[in-house]
Order: sequence, then structure tokens, then C-alpha cells
Amino acid sequence: MSQTPIKPESKLPALGTTIFSQMSALAQQHNAINLSQGFPDFDGPDYLKARLAHHVSAGANQYAPMTGVQPLRQAIAAKTAELYGHKPDVDSEITVTAGATEALYAAITALVRPGDEVICFDPSYDSYAPAVALAGGVMKRIALQPPAFRVDWQEFTALLSPRTRLVILNTPHNPSATVWQKSDFASLWQAVKAQEIYVLSDEVYEHICFAKEGHASVLAHPQLRERAIAVSSFGKTFHMTGWKVGYCVAPPALTAEVRKVHQYLTFAVNTPAQLALADMLNAEPEHYRELPAFYRARRDRFVQALAKSRLKILPCEGTYFLLADYSAVSDLDDVAFCQWLTKEAGVAAIPLSVFCAGPFPHKLIRLCFAKQEATLDAAAERLCQL
Repeated sequence: MSQTPIKPESKLPALGTTIFSQMSALAQQHNAINLSQGFPDFDGPDYLKARLAHHVSAGANQYAPMTGVQPLRQAIAAKTAELYGHKPDVDSEITVTAGATEALYAAITALVRPGDEVICFDPSYDSYAPAVALAGGVMKRIALQPPAFRVDWQEFTALLSPRTRLVILNTPHNPSATVWQKSDFASLWQAVKAQEIYVLSDEVYEHICFAKEGHASVLAHPQLRERAIAVSSFGKTFHMTGWKVGYCVAPPALTAEVRKVHQYLTFAVNTPAQLALADMLNAEPEHYRELPAFYRARRDRFVQALAKSRLKILPCEGTYFLLADYSAVSDLDDVAFCQWLTKEAGVAAIPLSVFCAGPFPHKLIRLCFAKQEATLDAAAERLCQL
């Protein structure tokens, strides 16, 4: 006698496989050039790989401290001081995590209570909302409008309520490739300073910023950083997304709460990779200093190659993504267009509507240019034939 398998009631019933996995699978199926998922098709620095091998051979293969290995936290503190004029305490303000996604989840879980309201800006990265839902929070979204995707601070202030607990921001912004300015952080502070509202600042593309004034970090704002958690990613910085090593910087009281979640979520992060990253930060800091120029060259090459296409390319101030308006090419909605583009034109992209909870009627797709020059040239050639 067979029994019907029991099926748990889902906490996230609306979620399925991410669009990134879907498009990568479709690209593989149709032998398309994959500009959808945000990872490089080239490898990271040789020195970093050599240091990983060294530490593995030297026996650094047991658990790291829950907070992260001391040399890496020291290197992070020095880098933060150099870039943002704020040196976090090595022991009480820096936590190494299993990628930036774990840091985001731990921060949201630590801060958001049932019924709390969380404000984010759409389009927004897809990991925020599920974490808020699992914590029992209520997501409040502000729709940023293309092509500028700037925050309307009057609209933001009007959305605040006594239940507002957390604001999630992302700069440089995925997917719009825009960046926050110092004036945005000043406006945010003026809006939230009278309430107990915390800030989660997703800054994983901090070193891929093309703005003349450089990356504006929440850590450079003296008042906001006292109630903020800033999240960074070594995967983005060193072209090693598969290593899944990130970190967060926060004042001691917030760090203590994040670590309560982190220690029961992953506890510790890959030991030899942490030690290799510490060596890399200390020995070759020019890598992250020169990263804007490295990616600017790829951006400019790709934009120039697309100049003769029917796509309208939006400005790119940061990240390794370009937005393209395809309205001159097709009347399809963005999801259908990306499927058609992958199957018929041989280039995979991401539709922007998947980053939004509400309607997104704009005909925009996201293209990743963290690729070898030959990859970008081949993709541009196909896109110019549309």
C-alpha cells in the first residue's frame, strides 16, 4: 500500500528557480553567449591562487574563527580606513561571511522582527525580499524610474512609519548600474535620524564604480555608519565568485547581533581562502585600486561595439552591467524578449522586471560585461544584427 508523501506548507510559496539559473540553463541549451548571470568568464589573480595553494599545503584546513581569521580582518580594517576614512575595530566590527548573500541574510534576520517594515528600492536584488519574509517583516518598495533611477526623497519620507525598522540600499546598484552620491546619504540621514531605523548597505560592487568622485559608502557618513551594516564581496573584487567569501562592517552592537545568526548559519568560512585573501590585500592592493579602470575599459569597448545596434544603451556609473532599451527591436515584454534573444539571437540577458515586485512596463534588459574581450565582441556582433 502506497502512502501519499507529505508535503510541507511552503514559507516562500511564490518562489521557484531564480531567473539567473533559468537564463544560464537556456543559454547552455541553445549554445548562446551568456551575458545574463553576473560572473566573469576569466580567472582571478595568479598571486591569489598561489597563496590559496600555499595555505592548503601548509595545513590551514581546519575551522577558522567564527568572526574570520585575524589577518583578513586586519587587512579589511586597513582597506576601509584607506578608502572611507573610517577604521573599524578588528575584533568587534568586522565579520567574514560565506559570501555577501550570507551577510545580507544574517543582517536581515538579526534586525527584522515580525511586523517590522523594511524599505527597499526597486529594481532590487532578489535575495532581499525572501529574507525579509522569512523574518516576518513587511516589504515596502519605492519604484525607481529609468533612465536615472534616482531616489525621490519626498516619496521616501512619506513611506516612513512608526513600524519602519530597516532600509536596504545597494550602491553601485544592480541592476540599474547607477550609484548613490554623498547627497543621497545626507538625505537618508535627515529622513531617518529621529527614529530607530537601521540601514543595510549592499556595497558588493564598491570597487567597480566609475563616478568621478568615487564610491560613496555608508561607512563614510559618520552618523549613518553608527546604525548601518555595510556588506562587501571578495568574489566581485577578485573575479572569484565561486569562493563565496564576503564580509560586513558594523558598529559593535549590530555586529554582535549579526554574529548570533552567522554562528548558527555557517559558523565559519573557508580558512585557506581567507588567509589567501589577506595576503592579496596586503601584497597587491593595486588590484582593487585599479579595478575601476579595468572594468571601464570593458564597458567602453562593449558600448562602442553596440553603437551600430538598434539597442539604446543607458549610462553605466558602476557594476559590470549595462542596461539596454530594446523598444526599437521588439514589442515583446522583457521576459519573453530575453527568451527570444537567447534562442534566436544567441545572446542571454536578464529582464529587468524580475527585480521588481510591481509592474515594470519598460523594455529594458541587463547585459553583463565581466567577460573576455572576445566574448563581448562576439555578443555585440550578434546584437548588432537585431
